[in-house]
Amino acid sequence: MNIAVIGGQWGDEGKGKIVDLLTPSFSVVARYQGGHNAGHTVFVNGRKFVLHLVPSGILHSDVACVIGNGVVVDPVALFRELEALADAGIDTQGRLLISDRAHVILPYHREIEAVAEADRKERPIGTTSRGIGPSYEDKYGRRGVRMQDLRNQGPDDVLALNIRENVAVRNRIVGGEPLEWQPVHKELVDWWQRLEPLVTDVSVYLDGVRRAGGRVLYEGAQGTMLDVDHGTYPFVSASNGTVGGVFTGLGVGAKAVDGVLGIVKAYTTRVGEGPFPSELVGDAGNALRDSGQEYGASTGRPRRCGWYDAVVAKYAVRINGFQALALTKLDVLDGLSEIKVCTRYRHHDSLVADFPSDVISLEQCEPVYDTLPGWDQPTAGITRFDDLPVAARNYIAYIEEVSGAPVGLVSTGSDRDETIVREGSFVAKWLE
Repeated sequence: MNIAVIGGQWGDEGKGKIVDLLTPSFSVVARYQGGHNAGHTVFVNGRKFVLHLVPSGILHSDVACVIGNGVVVDPVALFRELEALADAGIDTQGRLLISDRAHVILPYHREIEAVAEADRKERPIGTTSRGIGPSYEDKYGRRGVRMQDLRNQGPDDVLALNIRENVAVRNRIVGGEPLEWQPVHKELVDWWQRLEPLVTDVSVYLDGVRRAGGRVLYEGAQGTMLDVDHGTYPFVSASNGTVGGVFTGLGVGAKAVDGVLGIVKAYTTRVGEGPFPSELVGDAGNALRDSGQEYGASTGRPRRCGWYDAVVAKYAVRINGFQALALTKLDVLDGLSEIKVCTRYRHHDSLVADFPSDVISLEQCEPVYDTLPGWDQPTAGITRFDDLPVAARNYIAYIEEVSGAPVGLVSTGSDRDETIVREGSFVAKWLE
């Protein structure tokens, strides 16, 4: 059984914890898109690990991890992360592979992204300015640098020619003191000495794993609503975080995915700009942020917080084919007298049940809420569904009804063990 784990909101849903929890049942964890703008946080026995490029399965010593061709890789960020893991006692030797087709983030990508974001002035995207978007732009403009290109290290090879051309473009866009192409080229040549043992044909590798009876867990970054095609465009990431990205980002066929697990918070958050219909502003939003410690794992930026948006969840279920949901951060709602769920939008004089594709229309939408009773008893740390307060169980049942998918897993705290796996659910079967 090979499973894809995908965020069902605007990212930051808790995918890191869920992937880490599921990993012992799999042979390989494979990341298929995004870059080091992702921030997957995992708590193990009170220790905090924040992973950006390296798949969240890396904390398990007998599991291999794969970075697919759909990921853009900054070598500086990659080796900084590997060194941090080594300092924490995590041995990654021989357990991490990178696709030879993965594109490389270069120094000028970060500069170009910063200039582009500044030029947007009153309508910024809210990027992390880490060069992810420009790297994808080079990829689709067919001028990018792939890992396999680093094998060619002569002064007149294709790599050198590519770097010269791209640096010339950078100098036109960024202005100021011109960047010389030679140091960039030399830096890549130097990085290749460390990268070469990690680089392989990931498609061939994963096919071999499956043929040998191994199980693969596909890990998505960001979330459905940040997908470049299906998210709140243009306030999105530059890659496909939905289920389609698994196939293009790893070189696997449709039959390589046997199940899809959607991760959603018990409320909704997003980082960066763009419409957010159920957002709570003022004291209510601040209280939810403080209670949930909602600050970006990669940037530290405060997350915008709001009530659970079932219109978004239902859309994510349809786009990805979620067979089950993992509901995270239920404990953050402890102590609230009432909890609201957005079930529809009001757009002018009409009620909207399906998520709009037009961001302008979405900005004009107002949430329509159903109100449910909260609960006084704490849910933090509970590991059996029947031990949850009745109102919390009713809330979960309502989430299932309005989202269109069963909740198979409930997270009641940040640590790996603070989790409920519901008996008889898809998740329980995937863990067998």
